[in-house]
Amino acid sequence: MTSILMIVTAADAIELADGSTHPTGFWAEELVVAHRALTAAGAEVTLATPGGAPAPVDPGSLSPEIVGDAAKVEEFQGYLESIAAELAAPAAIGDLDAANYDALVLPGGHGPMVDLAHDPAVGAALVAADRAGVLIAPFCHGPAALLSATLADGGFAFAGRALTVFTDEEERTGGLGAGTPWFVASALAERGAHVEGGAAWSSHVVRDGNLITGQNPQSSEAVAGALLEALGERAA
Repeated sequence: MTSILMIVTAADAIELADGSTHPTGFWAEELVVAHRALTAAGAEVTLATPGGAPAPVDPGSLSPEIVGDAAKVEEFQGYLESIAAELAAPAAIGDLDAANYDALVLPGGHGPMVDLAHDPAVGAALVAADRAGVLIAPFCHGPAALLSATLADGGFAFAGRALTVFTDEEERTGGLGAGTPWFVASALAERGAHVEGGAAWSSHVVRDGNLITGQNPQSSEAVAGALLEALGERAA
């Protein structure tokens, strides 16, 4: 059976540029779409967070006003309720060997900017997985986690790699706006990644070897599809 490690934020608040705090967590659509597609394809998905802390959903991602579709919100809520026990008691990333999985999946929400981007256990898992050729699929703000992947010599494990991520334009116009404490796309580019942004709020996926990245929530289904295709190629 295909084994997937889904690394999820445990952060429920982010400090904004003015020092105030804003509620956060994982983005419901991204986790639900990926988790549902992978399990429907027969994969075993293990949820993990830093320290095994509960994984909180970003309340904004369950707001009909923000999502724009009350039926979708109800759908997301129902699915999250079906995996509530796993979200409440995920595995601790540091207790797992990422190289033993077929793929790592990292959904977004602003939470990854708070913990996954700086967590040593997350960084070690990503480095180990990349060295083993494990498929790595972060999307939206999930690629913030890649920033934690520092090599022994201080280098960035994903320098020179092509990827996409929630763009600075999207952050300014539909993300945290002026409150953004830092921009993930710019930070990845500064570390040496080749960031390839598509049109704002449109589905956009970039694959570079074992690294599959998606730009925004609209890319959730395409990322899951690209990952399943890559897994199929390996199984052939």
